[in-house]
Amino acid sequence: MDKEKIIRYTATFLGGALFGSAGLKLLSSRDAKHAYVKAAAAGLRVKDYVLDTVEKVQAGTDDVIAEAKALNEERDNKETVSEE
Repeated sequence: MDKEKIIRYTATFLGGALFGSAGLKLLSSRDAKHAYVKAAAAGLRVKDYVLDTVEKVQAGTDDVIAEAKALNEERDNKETVSEE
């Protein structure tokens, strides 16, 4: 390897280490923690909303299934009476 490549690779490594250290410091700061807490709280609100919506859809679906079963039973009863 020539001298320029060694210097370039060394500078790249040191730059990466410097940015990595600065990034780690930034990610562990109080402001970052506050942002993580807000993001987690928003995620929990979204989860609750989605679960509530799914519960409502399931309740509606259960009603439709129950009515469909009742309709089929009524139809079967009419067919049985007309066959006799």
